[in-house]
Parts: sequence; structure tokens; C-alpha cells
Amino acid sequence: MVAPATQQQWVSTVDQSHSYFKESMMSAHLLERWEPENAAFWASEGKAIARCNLWISIPALLLAFSVWMVWSVVVVNLPNIGFQFSTNQLFWLAAVPGLSGATLRIFYSFMVPILGGRLWTTISTASLAIPALWMGFAVQDPSTPYPVFLVIALLCGFGGGNFASSMANISFYPKSQQGTALGLNAGLGNVGVSVVQFTVPLVITIGVFGALGGEPQVWSKGEITKHMWLQNAGFFWVPFIVVATIAAWFGMNDLSTAKASFADQSVIFRRKHNWLMCWLYIGTFGSFIGYSAGFPLLIKTQFEGIDPTQYAFLGPLVGALIRPAGGWVSDRLGGARVTFWNFIVMALAVCGVLWFLPSGPSGGNFWGFFAMFMLLFLTTGIGNGSTFRMIPVIFRTQHERWSSGSSDSERAESVRNAGKESAAVLGFSSAMAAYGAFFIPKSYGTSISMTGGPEAALYLFIAFYLSCIVTTWWFYSRKNADMPC
Repeated sequence: MVAPATQQQWVSTVDQSHSYFKESMMSAHLLERWEPENAAFWASEGKAIARCNLWISIPALLLAFSVWMVWSVVVVNLPNIGFQFSTNQLFWLAAVPGLSGATLRIFYSFMVPILGGRLWTTISTASLAIPALWMGFAVQDPSTPYPVFLVIALLCGFGGGNFASSMANISFYPKSQQGTALGLNAGLGNVGVSVVQFTVPLVITIGVFGALGGEPQVWSKGEITKHMWLQNAGFFWVPFIVVATIAAWFGMNDLSTAKASFADQSVIFRRKHNWLMCWLYIGTFGSFIGYSAGFPLLIKTQFEGIDPTQYAFLGPLVGALIRPAGGWVSDRLGGARVTFWNFIVMALAVCGVLWFLPSGPSGGNFWGFFAMFMLLFLTTGIGNGSTFRMIPVIFRTQHERWSSGSSDSERAESVRNAGKESAAVLGFSSAMAAYGAFFIPKSYGTSISMTGGPEAALYLFIAFYLSCIVTTWWFYSRKNADMPC
């Protein structure tokens, strides 16, 4: 038996070892000195560290978008494997991840400065495994009640929340390169929507995990029957989530200079331009993610005989890949000018969608409908880039005006405050915009249940884009605008 004194010494030694290991792990990943604007520092060590963090962040964000939008594909197949849900219920399942994801973004956008990017990316990425696994088990049981599916769909919102914290994490780059880093992180992360809509229809047709993945379901439509492993829509992402989680913990870093409390960041709620840019970003990113969530089911309900899984992934792919180009064009022409004309084209594209719907004047034309939606996705991507380019310009200009005539130290402090507010607004506006992932699919469902078609929802979208056109012109793009950018 161990003597009490010896036992106490052993416990103390273990505690000290644990504390030393914990502090060593934290200090090894905490960057006390970070000077990206210093050319020598950037070339010698900063660039490599920044790239490492970015290339871990991108796949983690891609997985987050994949889990967030997975229901957009799953709901198309539920009725064919025996789940008796109404059209409105199916639109609810496609929509509620947007509701929870947008709400979580509000909190996630403030977490990186509080907890650090490395810890928060690790936690938020690992959480994606919960809905992915639960979905895989739930779809195998035909008696799974609808409320359970709603809960799983809500938990898929974990993926939606990740965007706000991921974008706030790209502060490793010098100002001249932050636009590119933001574009790569957001653009390639957004590709996760297209990846899930392309990958899931493939992996559910084969027993990817063998006996471990469970038995297939019988998929039937009319006289056509086949086997389907719908559980793979959830299970497929779990190994990648595990790898991304490990990579985030061991490969990412925290910046001591990026620490900020909620009180430091909450000043943005008193900034008029925070709320104006939230409204405009709802029009761009909110449209992108909302159309992505509702596009497959809208095709299925409006065009009988068309397999939505063959085409739906193309829209989000176009919107995601064009996003960096939106920022690039805005650097040369001005973000406000690009955003203004972009919203005009978006409104016209929705008019085109209305024209080609089955109940429209043309009597319905799928390829015309599809072309108009491709134009919509293209403009959402351009608008995502142009609005995100506007935010740092607006807040830098505002703080420069406020510090005009001040001392050098006061102007330097003003520049730092502008950077903090820009990062907070980027995160918060993305949270507000993510509600589009709920409202657009739900608008389709409500319109169809009340009027028999989605036209009422589309007319509402046109009215919203008109308000965005007026807002952009009055505050940002007209001659003598309050904040030209």
C-alpha cells in the first residue's frame, strides 16, 4: 500500500505534469508575436503559418457546409423509401438547418476572439459528427417520427454556424492579402454545398461501409424499384470530420493580438452600417444558401419526371466558384457599384424564373427555368464577393474620418478598432444572411401549400431585391453618398 505522503507526492507530480503538458500545448500554438505587415517577418515565418491555418480552415468549412446542406438532398428521397411526409413538411426539413445555423452564427461570430481560432475550430468541426451519425441511423428506421428528423435537421445547423467563426479566423494575413484569403476560405468553403449535392446521390447507391453501414432501403417510384443506402448521406462525412478535427487541433494557431471580449466587439450594434450591410448580405449570401437549400425540392415539385439530383449541385458550384471574382472585380470597379448592378440582374433573373415555371405564360420550360437559376446563383456569388469587399472599406473610412486631425497614436488605435469592427461585422452579417437558408425554402413550402405554386414567394424575393437596390444606391453608390465604397 502506498504511504499517504508518497501518494500525495505522486498525485502532485501527475497534476504538475498535466499542467505542464497543457501549457506546453497551448504555448506551442499561441503566437505572441505576429507582424504580417512586416515584410521580413512575413517572408521568414509568417507566410508559412498563415497558409497552414488557411488550408486547414478551408476543408473544415467545406465539411461544415456539406453537413449543413445535406437535408436538401435527403428530403428528395425520403418519400420513396417509405416516409409519408407532406410537401410542406419536406420543405421544413430543408429549411430548419438554416434557422439553427443562422442563430448559431450569431454566437459563433464572437467565439474566435474569446476562445481562439484553434480551439473553436476543433470544437465546432467535431460537433458535425453528431447530426451526421444520428441521421445515418434515423433514416434506416421507417418508424422514426417526424419530430426526430426535425431535431436532427436543427443539429445540422452546427455546420451553418461554422462560417462566421471561420471567416473571423483569417486575420493571419496582411491587409493586402486578406481579400484573397477571405475569398478562398469563403469561396472554397461554399463549394461544400455543391459537393454534398453531387456526392450524396452517388454514395447512397452503394454500400460504402459494407455490413457496418447497415442494410439498404428499397427505393420505389411507380414501377421502378432499387436498393438505396440513404444512411450514407450522414455516415460518409464522419471519417473526414475526424481527420479535420485532428488537423485543426494539431495544426492551427491562436493569435494573442486577436483576443477581444464580447464587450469589445458589441460596439458594432451601434453602427448604422453594420445593419445596412446585414440587409445587403441577406440579399447575396442569404439568396445563395437559401436557393441552394430549396433548389432540389423545388425542381422535384414543379417539373415531373426531372431528377433534381442530376442538376441541383451545379447552381451552388457556380455561385461558390465565382465568389472570388466578385471581390476581384469590386477591387477595380468599386464594391458598391458592382453590388448595385448585381441586385438589378438578380431581380430580373427571378422574373425569368417566374416566366418559365409550369404555371407561367410559357406553360413551363425546365431548361429556361434552369438557366434563370444558374444566372441567379452566378449573381449571388458575385454579390457575396462585392458586399464582403465593401465592409472593411466602410469601417476603415469611417474611423479615418473620426480620427482626422488626431495624433499618430490615436490614428493607429483607430485603424486597429476599424479592423476589429470589420471582423465582427463580417461574422455578424454572415449570421443574419444565413437566415436565408430557412426563409427561402420555407417560403416555397408556404406558397405552395397556400396557393398551389411558388410564385408568391418569388414575387416577395423581387420586392426584397428592389429594397437592396435602393439601399445600395442611396448609401453607397450614388454621387455624394454617405459612404462611397
